[in-house]
Amino acid sequence: METKEALKTETEKWLSKIEEKNIIAKTEKGEEFKKNIEAYISDSKHFTEKGDCVRAFEAIIWAWAFLEISEDLKLLET
Repeated sequence: METKEALKTETEKWLSKIEEKNIIAKTEKGEEFKKNIEAYISDSKHFTEKGDCVRAFEAIIWAWAFLEISEDLKLLET
């Protein structure tokens, strides 16, 4: 599989998984993290539409990083 196609496939997979989650902020700081996650999801979609597979993939990875970190810190729950 070509790199561009692989990135597109992985981005779509991780986008759909994160969009299935019901993210609930438990604190004010958690609300900030939630907004960042939503922004990265939006960025990923934007870059996907523009055909920029690298940035689209990077954005969804950042969204997941923010989600996992904030869950570990008990700022968010899913």
